[in-house]
Amino acid sequence: MVWQKLLCFDKDYPKLLKEIYNPPLILYVKGNLAETEHSGLAVVGTRNPTAYGKTQTEKITKELCEKGITIVSGLARGIDSAAHSTTLKFGGTTIAVIGSGLDVIYPPENKKLFQSICETGAVISEYELGTKPDAKNFPERNRIISGISLGTLVIETKVNGGAMQTAAFALDQNREVFAIPGNLGVNQSEGTNLLIQKGNAKLVTNTDDILVELNLKVKPEIGINIPKPNIDLNLFEERIFQTIGKEPKHIDQIAVATALSTSDCLVNLLSLEFKGLIKQLPGKMFALS
Repeated sequence: MVWQKLLCFDKDYPKLLKEIYNPPLILYVKGNLAETEHSGLAVVGTRNPTAYGKTQTEKITKELCEKGITIVSGLARGIDSAAHSTTLKFGGTTIAVIGSGLDVIYPPENKKLFQSICETGAVISEYELGTKPDAKNFPERNRIISGISLGTLVIETKVNGGAMQTAAFALDQNREVFAIPGNLGVNQSEGTNLLIQKGNAKLVTNTDDILVELNLKVKPEIGINIPKPNIDLNLFEERIFQTIGKEPKHIDQIAVATALSTSDCLVNLLSLEFKGLIKQLPGKMFALS
């Protein structure tokens, strides 16, 4: 697969990245960047995750990519590699931002992962071909990881870890930062817990915490085929009915998935309830009747 060079004034240059105060003048791209424009989320963390951190990365990345969210990360060992690999495993799109030239794969054991990412997503760099993975390059590439994404999710990092730099860049770029809380006394959780404690990151317990905050419209759930009711429904009622599917959903989830405001969503939910097609459960949850 050939690579391309994008200048920051080219029409195909990522719009979100162009908005930051110091976007790279040149991007070297291998693959397709189109998927990042409206639904890219950075998932970053330590190179030495605990079993808990790896499990959380796989769980939340699987759920995000199944809902059509593009996963952005840095191709590093640990959390980054787990995020990329899980996304590919479940048929999602992922973007890798690297700190070397496109012809210098680092770490070398990720060569196969690099190639797989290019087939459905993209690998990008601001460094020309032949550039070695110098230590100073990685903090610089972190601003691109956050800059090309709508938000950044941090999963396990030490207080002085590279993921903390990515979170700081995201805040400077006026992007949302999320973090998964970890166990007290574990080095890999000190950074994420500190981000939450200081109010620099929103605590995440499930994917909906991210989707609602970013107001992302997601793809319908895979594998669910809900028959149409034998009652005339307007466009919004039909959309909501199909979105609820077989599992109860919170009104905020439904609003995000249907791209409706909460008030408009509620009006149509009440109409569906009046028609006997859905029922309201405690906690603003709704299910099919």
